[in-house]
Amino acid sequence: MKKLSVVSTILIMINTLIVSSVFSKTDDPSLPNVSSEAAIVMEATTGEILYEKNAQSQMYPASLTKITTAIYAIENRKLNDIVTISKKARNTEGTRVYLEEGEQVTLEKLLLGLLVNSGNDAGVAIAEHISGSVELFSADMNLYLEDVIGLRNTNFENPHGLFDPEHVTTAEDLAKLTRYAMKNDEFMKIFGTKELPWNGESWDTTLYTHHKLLREKPYEGVTGGKTGFVPEAGVTLATTAKRENLNLIVVTLKSDTEAEAYADTIQLLDFGFENFKTVSIPKESSFFAGDVEYITPGDFFYTHQTDEQVTIAVKEDGLLRITDQDGTLLSSYQFPVVSASETNLPSNSEDVRTFFPPGILSSIYLFLLVVGFSGLVYYRIRKKRI
Repeated sequence: MKKLSVVSTILIMINTLIVSSVFSKTDDPSLPNVSSEAAIVMEATTGEILYEKNAQSQMYPASLTKITTAIYAIENRKLNDIVTISKKARNTEGTRVYLEEGEQVTLEKLLLGLLVNSGNDAGVAIAEHISGSVELFSADMNLYLEDVIGLRNTNFENPHGLFDPEHVTTAEDLAKLTRYAMKNDEFMKIFGTKELPWNGESWDTTLYTHHKLLREKPYEGVTGGKTGFVPEAGVTLATTAKRENLNLIVVTLKSDTEAEAYADTIQLLDFGFENFKTVSIPKESSFFAGDVEYITPGDFFYTHQTDEQVTIAVKEDGLLRITDQDGTLLSSYQFPVVSASETNLPSNSEDVRTFFPPGILSSIYLFLLVVGFSGLVYYRIRKKRI
């Protein structure tokens, strides 16, 4: 009896551990203490917003504008286009790559000068090459932002971000813009460039990215970034980083100092990587609801807190719902009907699958192992007595 008592005690302890882990969701992660006036953390694969502060407030973006100029140019012209530099581009104020009037440069080189060294002259040259003037380019760019990317709170008056009272956007729009641009390999190649030789008519040098988390103070997983500053905008920063399946975008606006912008960005990246994960439902996964089968046409991704129990349910109307253990909707997908199933499932049935955090699964496996072991011990004791 003593052996059985010990086994029973172990079983009670393990069962308590499983129950508390499955049904008691831990407290929400502590939110970062952000000093920047506006900020956002977005998961790039799913578009889920993991943190936001004044993310819908219109503000001045400064040189983060150049993300738009770059992706618009990449999608509308060829990288080997030859661009002739105008007098207006040559005389553009602010940060430059020192282009000379009449100089001929490839569009790709101008894009590198635009994003790596934040060259305002490169931005004007790109705008004039594509649309004929800065004014027409700005109008074309705004249509692109609204019609192609779906931004609703952005208006740009130039290709570089020098101050204009009507040149505004939001942290959320900038995150959406960056998410869209990240899908383009050419953009990400330039966005993540750390240094490159620059050989121009009047300037031979090595360009280094202005984003410190890419080079001077590298942060694990950073894949790209853009900095910005004009007095009216303060310091602005856009950063992308990836670890395993989690792909983050962090935007901070109107920081008082560069140090504050980077401290906020690091804090927000840490917050994302320490508390969230992105997982997938593989392509051609099958779900049944009633007598209808639904099959995922591609990989389906969703983001949730690392310690959450997730339930996936498909209802009769083909709506796949992913909820946490409190019933909060995390993501959804509307299936097209693929085929009628020959199974005799009740008409009001739905396919429900529950996924546990990795630690929970380990506890369950341990529980089953102890149950099996205790059964074996009990059987042997009974056998000896017989």
